[in-house]
Amino acid sequence: MISVYFSLGSNIGDRDRNLQEALRLMDEAFGKHYSALSSFIETEPMGFTGDPFLNAVVLYQIQAESPLWTLYQVKSIEREMGRTDPPEYDSEGNRVYHSRIIDIDILFFGKEIIDTPELTIPHKGMSQRPFVLIPLRQIARPTLKKAFPEYFK
Repeated sequence: MISVYFSLGSNIGDRDRNLQEALRLMDEAFGKHYSALSSFIETEPMGFTGDPFLNAVVLYQIQAESPLWTLYQVKSIEREMGRTDPPEYDSEGNRVYHSRIIDIDILFFGKEIIDTPELTIPHKGMSQRPFVLIPLRQIARPTLKKAFPEYFK
């Protein structure tokens, strides 16, 4: 089993219901209930103007085929919930963010470090995102803190 931490965020519609639905679909996709769930916190959007987000971090102990398989599962859930916007970048290659019904990001996949065009783990920019770090610190297991101490100072 692999410990996989995900961040969840929503700032469109019934945000609480959106997070609950994402968790239900993740339980279904991974064939089991999550192992730990942070509290839901409200945060202002970073990098764009929009309604406040509701954010959380969830831990699953899963038997994943690969990190990319896991990514495809959560991207499928986002699409199923109505997220259809492809990633957008400005002329300098920086990501452009918008409001979204659901956003699911893989933060950690066991102790793996991955840097590919499709997937970066640990998640890029996480150390500058309180909306990820606050809930992550609520549920992080000692093994994660030991493997990635820079996120838990």
